[in-house]
Amino acid sequence: MRDSIAIPANPQVRVRHSRQKIAAAIVIVAGLALLLGSGWYWFAAQFGANPALAYRPEDVARDQPLHAVHEMDMPGMDMSKPITFLPKDGPQPSMAIPVTFYDFGSIGPTDVVKRDFVLVNRGQAPLTISRAYTSCDCTSADFTSVVIPPGKVSLITIQFDAGFHPEAAGTTVQRTLIIQNNDPNNPQLEITIQAAVRKS
Repeated sequence: MRDSIAIPANPQVRVRHSRQKIAAAIVIVAGLALLLGSGWYWFAAQFGANPALAYRPEDVARDQPLHAVHEMDMPGMDMSKPITFLPKDGPQPSMAIPVTFYDFGSIGPTDVVKRDFVLVNRGQAPLTISRAYTSCDCTSADFTSVVIPPGKVSLITIQFDAGFHPEAAGTTVQRTLIIQNNDPNNPQLEITIQAAVRKS
């Protein structure tokens, strides 16, 4: 019987294999990090998983509610009147909407869907919504208040009626809420919703 002879491994081959394993591990870790980051961003956009959206019930202003629709000239809103800003040398409001887009995904041709958004006054003076209107009759928005004291929030519930326009079935639609206010740095902000309306 012939004795087996151990052939020593080539050190260069071992080094090359080690480098390949390290490179593969780096690629896998980077890919997982990218995947997790993208997943978290998508989740935050879809479901409001954002610390900036946190508020207490007592933080919600409810003094002057508003129902906004497509008609720009609604009762109590004079579209020809300019926005009234506060004196420049005094405290100012600061309007922020942490999430300004929501995708309802696939919905039925007659579904009515709703989504809440948070409007925050991060300034030092009361924030006043001068005008608010939607881009289509199929969409409306309800504000808990159009006057928001400093540090308080107004909740906005946007409603989209897929059956309002039967011709929308089989298409992806986007609708917008336009908000004009007395924040001198952001006098107009928009919130957009989207839905893929099925034919059946």
